[in-house]
Amino acid sequence: MSILPLVHHRWALPLLAELHGLGGGARFVLLLHGLGASRDSLRQTLAALIEEGLVMRNPGYGHPLRPEYVLTPRGRRIAPACATLVAALRREGVEDVALKKWSIPVLLALSSERRFAELREALGASPRALTLALKELAEAGLVERLVHDGFPPTSSYRLTRRARMLRRAASRIAV
Repeated sequence: MSILPLVHHRWALPLLAELHGLGGGARFVLLLHGLGASRDSLRQTLAALIEEGLVMRNPGYGHPLRPEYVLTPRGRRIAPACATLVAALRREGVEDVALKKWSIPVLLALSSERRFAELREALGASPRALTLALKELAEAGLVERLVHDGFPPTSSYRLTRRARMLRRAASRIAV
């Protein structure tokens, strides 16, 4: 399975990180306040993570102190890596850009310098989505666009030093 189901929802990685930080489970309201997400976004993200088998509703829920949502065994395996990645993104100040749908997949696909068409083929992203992701990552200082002389001129993309560290953290999320 690819990382795409995890990054499809903006709050998925922070939610897994938050659950990890709270000992593997939490109530909806606590997650809502801890993440700063809207109710609808949090509900949609929880539903997606439940469908992916990473989070489940607590079968023993009912007491006010018991968590409503808990990590599954599979979720417990990847939640520490999510927490590490989210902490690194916050430290670098690129959380808003990096948690968009195509940003992490682009960072992972740029293990070496690549042209736009190679990236598009590797990711399966639309040209518009990939263009926007590359532009935002470049503005954040995570991707460099290199223009090569020739006829016609070509361009390629590569990660900056900052992004290589983030890429290592993202690659630890083995879904």
